Amino acid sequence: MNPASTAPRASLSVLDGIAMTVGIVIGIGIFKTPSLVAANVGSEIDFVGAWILGGAITLVGALVYAELSAAFPSTGGEYHFLKRAFGQPVGFLFAWARISVIQTGAIAAVAFVFGDYAQQIHSLGPFGTPIYAGIALAVLTLLNLVGTFQSKNAQNLFAILTVLTLVAVAVTGLTAASVPPAPGPVAATTGSAKGALGLAMVFILLTYGGWNEAAYLSAEVRNGRRNMVRVLVLSTLIIISAYVLINLAYLHVLGLQALRTSDAVAADMMRLTVGEGGTLLLSAAVCCAAISTLNATIFTGARIYHALGEDLAPLRRLGLWNDHGNNPRNAFLLQGAIAAALVVFGALTHDGFQAMVEYTAPVFWFFLLLVGISCFVLRRRDPVATQPFRTPLQLLKPSLFCLTCAYLLYSSLAYTGWGALVGVTVLLLGLPLLLLLRRWQGRP
Repeated sequence: MNPASTAPRASLSVLDGIAMTVGIVIGIGIFKTPSLVAANVGSEIDFVGAWILGGAITLVGALVYAELSAAFPSTGGEYHFLKRAFGQPVGFLFAWARISVIQTGAIAAVAFVFGDYAQQIHSLGPFGTPIYAGIALAVLTLLNLVGTFQSKNAQNLFAILTVLTLVAVAVTGLTAASVPPAPGPVAATTGSAKGALGLAMVFILLTYGGWNEAAYLSAEVRNGRRNMVRVLVLSTLIIISAYVLINLAYLHVLGLQALRTSDAVAADMMRLTVGEGGTLLLSAAVCCAAISTLNATIFTGARIYHALGEDLAPLRRLGLWNDHGNNPRNAFLLQGAIAAALVVFGALTHDGFQAMVEYTAPVFWFFLLLVGISCFVLRRRDPVATQPFRTPLQLLKPSLFCLTCAYLLYSSLAYTGWGALVGVTVLLLGLPLLLLLRRWQGRP
């Protein structure tokens, strides 16, 4: 019989936290979005500068989360911040969104990318992508069920392999001979320069996305009030360095014009530098990155169930913490089941990955905006708790973060398809569920 408790042990080091965060962020986006960014900038300097600007915005967001995580450590992460700032109903709606849309949708999206590239290595037939996605989801959920010790050690290995692979691809590109530029003028896409750059930033910040998952580790990182700042800042700097390096390699080998017309920028670069065998190497690299992201996303995603189960009596079984594995075992099972259902849903669409991105984006940026606002609320309400971690430009930092989130919320509704409407509809279904749970608990 497996003993259960209600409190996690602080068993993660700074290195473990960095590996989790880097593993989540450095995933499949860097192999898909650079060509979209190149199509919306006017020059090579603008291209590199946009990636650096995206990294700076990400660092601002990481500093906001570092302040909140150091002041209010919890396995609930953003749920805990929103509940303290705005009350249990808003906290529950976020938890519902994360369980049904944000996190499970992200897990399914990454599983589809793994399936796409695994299919390139060894085809399983017309339904190979969702089959690979389901297998990866099942295996990594089982790994996390075994215990935190096993999953964090595997994540450290996955993250190291991902970073080394990305560096190897970047070095291959930077040391190769560049191709002659395509004839004719280099022009950005139609539309205003301001609008094109804004769209480029949407793709860049999507690629940088996932750093906020570190908040769910705050109760399990040793000496979290001090070390959560190190985890968020150091991991963000590693990610910025890796992204700038790989994009310089793309630019060196292909040039801006070829970047704009490429459907698979990394594959095209490897094909030019090391031949057709490079595409197989790239497929293996993307699979490695996807496994790293998928494992870390499963690990952090289940933590919110523990916090929710502690607060709501009808969901108490979700909050049970397995003492043997030092993990929320019931949460892993439910999260895996929901993500598997989304894999089936995605398999029925034309592009499973795109459907999952549209499904999650507006809900994700809406709640990230609320987290930014909660920073102001909690500073005023509990100045003693937020005092340990303060940086210069205290007002500017969360203000910039909130403005960025508001713009991306608008963009995710304006530029995406029907999947966004499905995600918003699922979020609204949480309202009657909230009323039902409150009645179940005997509250007015």
